[in-house]
Amino acid sequence: MSYPGYPPTGYPPFPGYPPTGQESSFPPPGQYPYPSGFPPMGGGAYPPAPSGGYPGAGGYPAPAGYPAPGGYPGAPHPGGAPSYPGGQGFGAPPGGAGFPGYPQPPTQSYGGGPAQVPLPGGFPGGAMPSQYPGGQSPYPSQPAAMTQGTHGTIRPAANFDAMRDAEVLRKAMKGFGTDEQAIIDVVANRSNDQRQKIKAAFKTMYGKDLIKDLKSELSGNMEELILALFMPPTYYDAWSLRNAMKGAGTQERVLIEILCSRTNQEIREIVRCYQSEFGRDLEKDIRSDTSGHFERLLVSMCQGNRDENQNVNHQLAQEDAQRLYQAGEGRLGTDESCFNMVLATRSFPQLKATMEAYSRMANRDLLSSVSREFSGNVESGLKTILQCALNRPAFFAERLYYSMKGAGTDDSTLVRIVVTRSEIDLVQIKQMFSQMYQKTLGTVIASDTSGDYRKLLLAIVGQ
Repeated sequence: MSYPGYPPTGYPPFPGYPPTGQESSFPPPGQYPYPSGFPPMGGGAYPPAPSGGYPGAGGYPAPAGYPAPGGYPGAPHPGGAPSYPGGQGFGAPPGGAGFPGYPQPPTQSYGGGPAQVPLPGGFPGGAMPSQYPGGQSPYPSQPAAMTQGTHGTIRPAANFDAMRDAEVLRKAMKGFGTDEQAIIDVVANRSNDQRQKIKAAFKTMYGKDLIKDLKSELSGNMEELILALFMPPTYYDAWSLRNAMKGAGTQERVLIEILCSRTNQEIREIVRCYQSEFGRDLEKDIRSDTSGHFERLLVSMCQGNRDENQNVNHQLAQEDAQRLYQAGEGRLGTDESCFNMVLATRSFPQLKATMEAYSRMANRDLLSSVSREFSGNVESGLKTILQCALNRPAFFAERLYYSMKGAGTDDSTLVRIVVTRSEIDLVQIKQMFSQMYQKTLGTVIASDTSGDYRKLLLAIVGQ
C-alpha cells in the first residue's frame, strides 16, 4: 500500500536516530490492545466489582471470560490494531513473580479465551505451587482500577473537522514566527487517522504539503516528534527499520524492537510497505546487515508466521520447556536453532506458559538461562520476545526508563515509544512505570526534556 505524501526520499534522517552508542533501548511500535482489568495477584478471589462488571467477590467468573465494564478484554478499540492473540491468563505465584526484575501482570488474559484454566496439578491459573526459585522480588501490584476500554492516551477527537484543523495549522505557520502551542493543541488531541485526514485537507485547501511546511518551521527533536506523529503507523515502522539499516552501521535495537513485537498481520503490512515505499526487500536488507544466529532470528520474525491460536497447550509447554533445557543448560554448548524454533513459532501466551513450566522444571527462569547461553544481539532479541510474552507494558516502561537514565537522553527511542504506543497501551505503560520506578513517566520526561518538545510529549503522555 502506498502512503500519500510520503515520498521515500522525503524524510531526511532524523537528528541522531538513536544517538550512536545509545542504541540500547528498543521500544516497539507493536499494536496489542491490553485487556481491560486484571484480577489481583495471588490467584484468590476477585475483589468486589468496581462498577458491577465482575461477578461479586469470592469465586471465579463463569468460564466464558469476564466482561470488564469497558468491553471484553480482547475487544479491539476504535482505530486500534487487531486484538492481541492468546488464551488463558496465568497468574504469578503467590510469593513473588518468577522473573527477576521483570514485573509480571497478574493473570494477564490476552483477549478471547476463558479467564482461568486449571494448570496441570489442579491449581487454578492464579495460584502456582511454591514460589519460583531464587526468591525474586514480588511483582509490583497492579492498580485495582485498571482503566476501562481503550488503553491509549490519545483517542479520536469528537466533532472532528479536518478543514478547520488544517486552517489552524496554516495560521500557526504563517507570517513571522510559529505558534507552536496551536500546533501542539491540534496534533496531541487527534488520532493518527485524523492526522492523515488533516494532511489531505491541507493539500486540497492550500496546494501545499503540510509535512514540508512543518519541516521548514520546526527543527531538532520537536521536528522529529511532529513528523513521527504524522506518519501512518505501518509507514513509521517501515521507515524506522529502513533508517536503522541505512548508511554505515546498523541500529540492531530498532530492528529487534519492531520485528520481535508485532502481530503477523502488522509484520506482513510492514514488509509490503517497505517494498512499496522504499523499493526494497526487507528480508534481503536484514540478511545483508546482520549475520549468524541474530540474522536467522530476524528473518524468522519478518515472515509474520507466529502461531496466533488463542489457546494454551500445557502439554506442549512442558515439552518445549524440556526441549529448551536440553538445548541450553542441559548440555555443553547451546543448540541455538532450537531456541529460534520455539521462540519464533509459538504464540505469546504459549511462550508465557512455557516460561512457567521451565521455571518449575529447571529451577531457574528462562530469561536468565537465555542470558547465560547467549550474548549480544541474539540475546537481546530472544529476551525481547520473552519479555513481550510476559508483560509488554513493563517492557516498554523499562525501555523508556533507560532512554532517559544517566547523562543525555536517547530522544529517538523516547519519541518512538511515546508515539507508537500512544493509541495502544500507553496508559498501562505509565502505570507500570510508576510501579517499577516509584516516579511517574511525566515527571521523568519533564525533567529530561525542555521547551515545546517537552510540552508536546507531556500532552501525548497525558500528564
